[in-house]
Amino acid sequence: MSPVTVRYLGHSAFALEAGDTTVLIDPFLTGNPKAAATADELSADAILLTHGHADHIGDTVAIAGRTGASVAAIVELAGELAADLPDGHDVRDPNLGGTIEFDWGWARWVPAWHTSTTPKGTINTPAGIVVHLGGKTIYHLGDTALFSDLALPGRRDALDLALVPIGGHYTMDRFDAVLAAELLGAPQIVPIHFGTFPPIETDAEAFAEDVRGTGKASVVILDPGAELELR
Repeated sequence: MSPVTVRYLGHSAFALEAGDTTVLIDPFLTGNPKAAATADELSADAILLTHGHADHIGDTVAIAGRTGASVAAIVELAGELAADLPDGHDVRDPNLGGTIEFDWGWARWVPAWHTSTTPKGTINTPAGIVVHLGGKTIYHLGDTALFSDLALPGRRDALDLALVPIGGHYTMDRFDAVLAAELLGAPQIVPIHFGTFPPIETDAEAFAEDVRGTGKASVVILDPGAELELR
């Protein structure tokens, strides 16, 4: 198996790379003050979306239209995206609990506690995404509050990494995120959705120290543009 490179693009956006495959999650770049790349710099084989808020749907249509990347999102959001992309573009439309198979692996959409309406007004259900790529399993929680069912995805598939929002205000804060880290069962945590805008400023180092104190996981704080390699 190729190692999986997890590249943080800022806010909640990631590029997951294994061999020749690149999977983007929530590619909010244009208008993101912490963006580590521009939309026209990125290649993609697939783009996966947790939900349709502007800071998550981001540059999906522009990147998919340029690269031909498959797009997958909860069914109502997928319908809007399919209408915005050329006829015949590969747009997958799971609902919660649905797994989509790709030639590089799979992705499963799982519950998140949040709200979501796209900039065009499409109401859609928020989700987290469990991604299996290069033999590794990564859980992107999306935007969510703390809730006990965060423990369930890791009971089905052993997690290698969890991407956890900590900024508060719109999602769980860093204190609830410590409890989430205990529920998840992932050996490594990367904090996300913090520091991009004033309402979600927080102390990521304090979060990391609190998680270390539980003995349940280690925390890797990635600056935008930084990478973590999973072997």
